[in-house]
Amino acid sequence: MPYYVFRLGMFKVLEKQGEWANFKEARAHVNELRKTLDPKTGDKYKMIFADNEIAAQDTLSAERELEKTLSGDDW
Repeated sequence: MPYYVFRLGMFKVLEKQGEWANFKEARAHVNELRKTLDPKTGDKYKMIFADNEIAAQDTLSAERELEKTLSGDDW
């Protein structure tokens, strides 16, 4: 399974930046991309390990539920 790197822009628009077979190369590339980010834009770069590009996009686009044990005044 390959590693995918996506740029996550405004309104959660995903732009594929590339795909790599090994973790070290993908991590190095995403780290270089993150250095070029302007913090004012709110864009992010995400790396994901997935079966294919569609599965990677689906995972990154999915809304995650807030875990009840981590929220509220119970800390």
